[in-house]
Amino acid sequence: MVRILAIGDPHGDLDKIKKIPIKDIDLILLTGDLGKVSLARKLYFDNIKRKEKGLPELDRTSRQEKEIYMENHNSTLSLLKYLSKFAPAYSIAGNVVILTKSDVKKINKKHGVKIPSTKSCIDRMDNVKIVKNRLRLLNGLKIGFLEYFNDICWFKEFKPRDYRKSIQISKKETNRVRKILNNFGKMDVLVCHQPPYGILDKVSSKYNPPSDCIGKHAGSKIILDYIKKHQPRYVFCGHIHEGEGMKRIGRTEVYNLGVAGYKILNID
Repeated sequence: MVRILAIGDPHGDLDKIKKIPIKDIDLILLTGDLGKVSLARKLYFDNIKRKEKGLPELDRTSRQEKEIYMENHNSTLSLLKYLSKFAPAYSIAGNVVILTKSDVKKINKKHGVKIPSTKSCIDRMDNVKIVKNRLRLLNGLKIGFLEYFNDICWFKEFKPRDYRKSIQISKKETNRVRKILNNFGKMDVLVCHQPPYGILDKVSSKYNPPSDCIGKHAGSKIILDYIKKHQPRYVFCGHIHEGEGMKRIGRTEVYNLGVAGYKILNID
């Protein structure tokens, strides 16, 4: 029997994570969005409000850029350092980025700042792995890790400003992920960022999104198709925080773990 702790998008909320009763856990799985992005979120929504008032959007200063990245970096490392004391921790990347050396080089050049590579720091940590689109055999279980991607159905549902350009890019990305999931085949657990389409994925007014997003589904049809076909025992996801809960798709139990929500399972 394997005792698994699955945790939804932590967003750097270490205080909430420390309230989880972690005892006799063999494996920790996380659904991405590890770091805190409070400053970036504030600036983003401030610009939305400015746009609604007919005002021009404000560019981030170099100082703000560095503060944004360091908030994400420091909170990510603190979170993983804490969890790694209890059991091996495996995570995917969500839409909150984990900065690689390549990312850092571009950011430093563009904004004239100096920031560290989060991914490089994580790679030096014990008991922590960021897994990118791979199937792993862990404690006798086949576990698939699918990082965040832009499903073409999201663009069709939400129709962002750069729709025509983005739809072409997302077609390629969606086809790539379809192949990844087909190669995964049958497994015990799928860890992904966004929920399957129509399942625990409806946007509400809870987190103050743009009004034209409310009521729409932000999940992935590719993930839904995979679950229907291969029926993994469990799926852990996050991304749409107001969708926290559990629903079944056939024999599969799908858990949207929200923001730092958790589920402990004993799996034979």
